[in-house]
Order: sequence, then C-alpha cells, then structure tokens
Amino acid sequence: MSAQGDGEYAEALDNYKQALELEEDSYDRSLILYNMGLIYTSNGEHETALEYYQKALDSNPRLPQALNNVAVIYHFQGEKEKEAGNDEAAEKLFDQAADYWKRAIRLAPNNYLEAQNWLKTSGRSAIDIYF
Repeated sequence: MSAQGDGEYAEALDNYKQALELEEDSYDRSLILYNMGLIYTSNGEHETALEYYQKALDSNPRLPQALNNVAVIYHFQGEKEKEAGNDEAAEKLFDQAADYWKRAIRLAPNNYLEAQNWLKTSGRSAIDIYF
C-alpha cells in the first residue's frame, strides 16, 4: 500500500501479487484485489480493473467500494457510448451501473449519495431510502 500511495504502481502490483500468494483470508484477499483494481482504474485500464473488482467481489460479495467502482466504470463507459451516439449501448451500460450502485447502496445506505441521486433522476430507482 505504501508503494501505491507513492504512485509506484508497478511495484505495488508486484507486492499485491505476492500478497495474494500468501493470504488465505477471503476478506483480506478481497481488499488486495480491490487495491489492484484501483491501480488499473487510475491507469485507465478499465477492463482489467473490472476483472480485479469482480475477483474482489467473488472473494467478498459485501464489499460496497468494489461495487461502487464497478458502477463508476460502467457509468463512465456509458457516457462515452452516449457521446459517440451509441444510445442503446449507453443505456445497457447505465443499467449495469445502476445494478451495481443499488447493491453498494444496500450495503452502505449512507454512502454514495451522488449515485442515489443519479438513480432517482435517471428513473432507475424509485426508492428514496435503501435501508
């Protein structure tokens, strides 16, 4: 994490890969995989980031920050498709983002307020409170 904090992403990824070989606890593994996803996200490697976030969720399905980050990537990709005039593809990506945000909000109802607002204003959720 120190290398990641210093922006030494290649070193951080190497350290995380080594940690995955040693770590047996599924919760700790999910955090390692999540952090790897963060690095790939910051490098603009969204497809690889999605793979790592999904692995983190496979290890711990109750990791709202991973669910949120998947949603953010899908929303970003949806915006890109919309800008390119691919409305149907954009809507599918927005729907995927909505599904992940709903899951994240159910786990952490006091978080992701912008996502909650987007869900409501986009018509993807009529629920005001996810408790």
